[in-house]
Amino acid sequence: MPFLSCLRTRESVFERLVKRRMDARVECAVQQRQVLFLCVFLGMSWAAEEPLVYFVEEEAERGTLLANLAHDLGLGMEELSAREPRVISDQKIGFLLLDPLTGDVSLNEKLDREELCGPKEPCVLPFQLLMEKPFEIFRAKLWVRDINDHSPVFLDREILLKILESTTPGAAFLLQSAQDSDIGTNNVRNYTISPNAYFHISVHNGADGIIYPELVLDRPLDREEVPELSLILTALDGGSPPRSGTTLVRILVLDINDNAPEFVQPLYKVQLCEDSPVGSLVVTVSARDLDTGSNGEIVYAFFYATERILNTFQINPTSGSVYLKAELNYEVIQTYTLTIQAKDGGGLSGKCTVVIQVTDINDNPPELLMSSLTSPIQENSLETVVAVFRIRDRDSGNNAKMVCSIQDDLPFVLKPSVENYYTLVTDSPLDREERAEYNITITVTDMGTPRLKTEHNITVLVSDVNDNAPTFTQTSYTLWVRENNSPALHIGSVSATDTDAGANAQVTYSLLPPPDPLVPLASLVSINTDNGHLFALTSLDYEALRAFEFHVGATDRGSPALSSQALVRVLVADANDNAPFVLYPLQNASAPCTELVPRAAEPGYLVTKVVAVDGDAGQNAWLSYQLLKATEPGLFGVWAHNGEVRTARLLSERDAPKQRLVVLVKDNGEPPLSASVTLHVLLVDGFSQPYLPAPEAEAAAAAPADPLTVYLVVALASVSSLFLFSVLVFVAVRLCRRGGAASAGRCPVAEGHFPGHLVDVSGTGTLSQSYQCEVGLMGGSGTGEFKFLKPILPNLAFQSIGREVEEYPSYRNDLGLW
Repeated sequence: MPFLSCLRTRESVFERLVKRRMDARVECAVQQRQVLFLCVFLGMSWAAEEPLVYFVEEEAERGTLLANLAHDLGLGMEELSAREPRVISDQKIGFLLLDPLTGDVSLNEKLDREELCGPKEPCVLPFQLLMEKPFEIFRAKLWVRDINDHSPVFLDREILLKILESTTPGAAFLLQSAQDSDIGTNNVRNYTISPNAYFHISVHNGADGIIYPELVLDRPLDREEVPELSLILTALDGGSPPRSGTTLVRILVLDINDNAPEFVQPLYKVQLCEDSPVGSLVVTVSARDLDTGSNGEIVYAFFYATERILNTFQINPTSGSVYLKAELNYEVIQTYTLTIQAKDGGGLSGKCTVVIQVTDINDNPPELLMSSLTSPIQENSLETVVAVFRIRDRDSGNNAKMVCSIQDDLPFVLKPSVENYYTLVTDSPLDREERAEYNITITVTDMGTPRLKTEHNITVLVSDVNDNAPTFTQTSYTLWVRENNSPALHIGSVSATDTDAGANAQVTYSLLPPPDPLVPLASLVSINTDNGHLFALTSLDYEALRAFEFHVGATDRGSPALSSQALVRVLVADANDNAPFVLYPLQNASAPCTELVPRAAEPGYLVTKVVAVDGDAGQNAWLSYQLLKATEPGLFGVWAHNGEVRTARLLSERDAPKQRLVVLVKDNGEPPLSASVTLHVLLVDGFSQPYLPAPEAEAAAAAPADPLTVYLVVALASVSSLFLFSVLVFVAVRLCRRGGAASAGRCPVAEGHFPGHLVDVSGTGTLSQSYQCEVGLMGGSGTGEFKFLKPILPNLAFQSIGREVEEYPSYRNDLGLW
């Protein structure tokens, strides 16, 4: 279609050329055919090499169909629509409208050729057809044809001519030309003058293509007969129908002035830099007149000056100096042609031409025209087109050469394309967690002097991909909970963070199956899936379960979901919920325990030892002993640390033979718990004295002894004696192994010091280290002798101690039996 339009245009030009040739009576028809074929050949080659060309007449209505891109590019309508075509132009207005579904290109608004291009011919508006999928650019032009929509206009409504009466017939007087904004055949093509007896109009073509009217004198003038003439000058354009414009020509007949002014040179050429200041001197013209008086006085003025010239330059009418009246712009007009007239006082005139060439300076910074911008961009993507843009510079030469760049520390690269187009592409995969936003500055620098640059800032956001698993703040957590807690108690929290964003960063917590299937984790703890808070479901018992551990998982909500896990260790803290338990003397025996004390015993004599344990731990298991009641206060004392009952003074005959003691055993918990035990002590003169039964046992002693009971008592006594012997042997072996302490003759020092009056058993029993020394080697005696407990304890007591040792392993460890 562009080719046919171009061909028709070429043929119409050629037809006009042939007509002119025929009017000029060209003799050779064969040569005409050769010229025709040559033009057709040149038109075809031009159409093949040039971009797409479309034609439209100015003032065409909005919506006028120009072409179909699908047809011109050889594409189907669906293919054209899929490639997302767009029309891009340097014009500030969008003069074209593209329908992406049909491929039709139509006018978006009326076009005024004179406003768009002025006197420039042809009026061609370049634009580009941009295809984004894939990226491709087609160059195209819209040729705006002129129509005859402007009439010729004279700048002056009246032209005044002063002609000497001595002027000979045939003299020509140059008149002001009319201006027509149209071009070509629609411009001024002829001038006519109103009928008169003295003048006619002669039309001449100027070197600049403008038609100049000249008033030609047909017969001599006689001032006395006709002092003044008024004629109507009409300018006609070549349109169809033609338009016209008129002005009044007043002719004053003057006395004779036989010398017209003559310029020193008919042509002046000047180069003027576009940044020249307003008011600067451009050029000075000079003319001479051989006449004297008023006929020799010369006045300079612009002749045939357009409105643009009058607004840009001014001339001194006396000196002929031309000054700059307004700023120049090389990008708008590069050359000015001025016609300067020198007229003397007698009305004679001469003219010269001044050609002003405007030189370019680097006064226009480069421009960046953004076509498309994609943001956000998915992270981890490769070779992604972020932006498509074009750069341009309205200067010329080196001032229009440009270099485009971005910052060096960014994972992006600029790739040049055709027609100064660039694409901004990712150079490496992006990581949103490392950087979620990029501020890119595109710098365009020209090569002029001084160099000018333009910076265009764009912001590119990086969208998230679920490529990071949640991370716990700790690899393992240790939580403490006090026993006997209330159910659903908040015992602690776990926390995990995810460096992703959105749903990819939303973390859900869960309990993972325990490695030991025997641990009832589901009945012990639960977790809040949203915030990681852990709760104890049941009341915990330190004595039954002191610690347990499990794994907690954190999973994000991405697709696919990522997860991690952490270890949680729960330690149960002890509470004072167990009262002391007395191992010896037994309180549930059928017969009370009775201790024998010789009356000759010295103060400090060991009567017995109260043995007790506590099921708690720590300071809750620290036990202290005190004498709560006694038959004779002051006779016996109880050591607070180890529960030993000793005599406090010498015994006398006045002391009752039967003593009853109540010993209180209390732990160090908060609040403290306690237990009491009752001791029966008999004062005897010696160990050979027969055993005196306790008052409570007198009634039982009166009854005859059962033989089976006697056998059991003998058996228990034998086992108890064997057990006591084993204990003594084992203690002796242990003391011998401690060579350093035994050689020094001192008791080994227990690890740690007990606070105050308490005995720290560390949850492993009630016998202290100091008591073990008493059983073994007495450090304070200095004799190195062993001191044993009295072998007068009832056999049942030893049997009971053995059973309690089996029930309380901590007590067993203190005795060192296993």
